[in-house]
Amino acid sequence: MRAIFLVDNGSLRPQATLNLRRVAASLSELIGETVQAASLLHSNKIPAAEVEGIPAITLGPNAERSAEQGATEIVVIPFFFGPSKALTGYLPERMATLQERFPHVKVRIAQPLVDEFGSNDLRLAHLLADNVRDKLQPGTKPHVALVDHGSPIPDVTAVRNRLAGQLSVLLGDDVACVAAASMERREGDEYRFNEPLLENLLTLPEFKTGPVILAMLFLSPGRHAGEGGDIAEISAAAEQQHPELSVTTTKLVGEHQGVVDILHSRLRQALDDQRFLIDIPAIT
Repeated sequence: MRAIFLVDNGSLRPQATLNLRRVAASLSELIGETVQAASLLHSNKIPAAEVEGIPAITLGPNAERSAEQGATEIVVIPFFFGPSKALTGYLPERMATLQERFPHVKVRIAQPLVDEFGSNDLRLAHLLADNVRDKLQPGTKPHVALVDHGSPIPDVTAVRNRLAGQLSVLLGDDVACVAAASMERREGDEYRFNEPLLENLLTLPEFKTGPVILAMLFLSPGRHAGEGGDIAEISAAAEQQHPELSVTTTKLVGEHQGVVDILHSRLRQALDDQRFLIDIPAIT
């Protein structure tokens, strides 16, 4: 018996949990098997009344509950773009704690949405291009910024940069250019790989006049990408400083139905022993 979880990092915003549940339900329908929506942290603090009366769950306790109910295999599908430390550090540590109680349970973590060393998969870039084209206005040729949160892990920022290059090719002459940017970064030269920051990109001559479309490399609404969030505040401040600037944001990656197909592929690869991020064999 196995238990399958679609896992995000976690948010205190109910919209993030609701979106994760929606994607998990679509994936469940596609594979004919239950996929539970769970976060690594935080979301269990959301009042149940704000998430349709059903308490949000975190992975650790619910993976243990599945083991108590007879599961011998836990499969985790990351709702992440790249191999963040939450996946490569915290998650294996938490699953090791599970195995202290249930040594017979094995755990497999599928690849994130972008598998840097897998086959050349352009589906996510096509999804982003769809989102940008939805915001194109006739007679305009906007500049495009592919913006993510920013990460302390170079491999995660490399995913952003790779997608920006793919997006540039797919959009072609429909836009003036595609540039990558991060919402924020940690202090210190060792985190300079996140540059440029969005607030700085929007001050450049090419970007501070005319239309700009922000291609949102975020999965679910939250305090960063949600209504009135950090991205909206950065954009509004830039528009106030540069009256000729007009910023439009796309919908989020996790709000596009195409993300379900990518997640399905990552799950199938893990189940078929083809590709996965981490394998934690049973101890006994």
